[in-house]
Amino acid sequence: MNRLVTTNQASNGSHPENGLGLAAVITIAVIVSMLGAYYQTAWSMVVTWYRSDTYAHGFLIVPFAIYMIWSRRHGLMVLHHQSNPSAIFFLGLLGFLWLLAEMASVQVLAQYMLVAMIPVTVAAILGYRVLLALAFPLGYLFFAVPFGEVLIPPLIEFTADFTIRALQLSGIPVYREGSFFSIPSGNWSVVEACSGLRYLIASVTLGTLYAYLTYRSLNRRLIFIGFSIAIPILANGIRAYLIVMTGHLSDMQLAVGVDHLIYGWVFFGLVMLLLFWVGSFWREDDTGTIKEQNSHTTGGLRETTSIRKTLFIACAALIVTFIWPIYAAYLEKSTTQAINPDTNIVILNPAWNIQANPVSDWEPVYIGTPVKYRQSYSQKSDQPVSLYVTFYFNQQQGQELINAGNIMVPEIDAHWRSVGQIRRTVDIGSEKIMVTQNHLQSASTRLLVWRWYWLGDSETTSPYLAKAILARNKLLDEGDSAAEIIIATPFDTDMDKAVQELRQFIMDMKPIILEGLGNTLTD
Repeated sequence: MNRLVTTNQASNGSHPENGLGLAAVITIAVIVSMLGAYYQTAWSMVVTWYRSDTYAHGFLIVPFAIYMIWSRRHGLMVLHHQSNPSAIFFLGLLGFLWLLAEMASVQVLAQYMLVAMIPVTVAAILGYRVLLALAFPLGYLFFAVPFGEVLIPPLIEFTADFTIRALQLSGIPVYREGSFFSIPSGNWSVVEACSGLRYLIASVTLGTLYAYLTYRSLNRRLIFIGFSIAIPILANGIRAYLIVMTGHLSDMQLAVGVDHLIYGWVFFGLVMLLLFWVGSFWREDDTGTIKEQNSHTTGGLRETTSIRKTLFIACAALIVTFIWPIYAAYLEKSTTQAINPDTNIVILNPAWNIQANPVSDWEPVYIGTPVKYRQSYSQKSDQPVSLYVTFYFNQQQGQELINAGNIMVPEIDAHWRSVGQIRRTVDIGSEKIMVTQNHLQSASTRLLVWRWYWLGDSETTSPYLAKAILARNKLLDEGDSAAEIIIATPFDTDMDKAVQELRQFIMDMKPIILEGLGNTLTD
């Protein structure tokens, strides 16, 4: 009797092993095809893994995820897969968001959208039960996205605050300007390499995997992940303080070069070992595998999706995902403008005289080959003002206005450093505009700098809003030309005088600057 029942189950297709196996192969084929369609986005992640030690862990994420999925294959085979056509809608939404990210040249967002398409594809073809069973390995793929640069400024600020406060509590006097500070034994600065981003990313990546493998309860996993975020940030502050103290106590003979980075990794390794050791006392050894009996009792109530329907859903997923890179290529071709390499911006106003000599030797740094306008002006007063206009046509990765490579002062600069940045509102008669204010300093000169972005009919100081406007302009076929406008003037101790001079310059010159930018588009 038992043999008869088994034979009947196999013949009527109620046992899902073969069906799920074939559906899994179809799903893999769809995902591989999708990665091929979005190969530029996928390849940009690989390039970042290769170029940056901070994100080199990306090479391990995909193999780890594949291994975790493969290790659960026997438990998965007892699940009844049910395709979900509703997930196709979310695939389309992710594709549209990817398109917006591409139009705005927000590479990291495009990468996240591509990775998010993978679990949604699994949900569409194999169903939400399979997606739930593979939630962690599929979610772990998000760690492959090179994300974190946006965290560098707040991490630098925290590390500087922590180090300076610790030095003060140690009885050492400190003079601070931004992320630069001086103590009696020497000068220090918290730069990108000292931000602790590498330690944070490594800790969260390893900590999340450790929490998943060691604990079964959600609360314990979340608590451990929380510690894996907080502890490296705190530990990096302690590391920075110890490095400064080592340099101070050794008369700047130790921990003042690349050796402090070595000390950093040794210190971080010890901290992580301590974290994992303490976490092991609350481990839960339940394997948490998919229980076959539960799958039969719950999954057996529903029929497995037929291969014909699975193929139909797979084809729909391919169509929905493929239309966006095709449309992106069309938009890119339609918005590309032919420009004259000799294009120049002319900005003249009789109220302001052109100076032959620049205000200072400082210039902002931009990637790519934008059109640049550099000129110094003066009025009746002896307060000169320098104007910097940087104009980008046909923006793309490595040739764009909003990019981490476009900076006021390089991290390692022998002459200049940025010691402060705020946003302020400037009243220019009947109009108020927002500018980003930077305070730059060299050994002999202080500069007050105001800057903002111009994007056709829109102006903003926010790089995020500028990206959104850029995406909108591309989608509406209005081009992608944009510029950053910077004005700068020197000052000694009276910053108010410099503020008034920059304010007057904007009142007199802004309409002419915008006219010059507009004329550049029509040349």
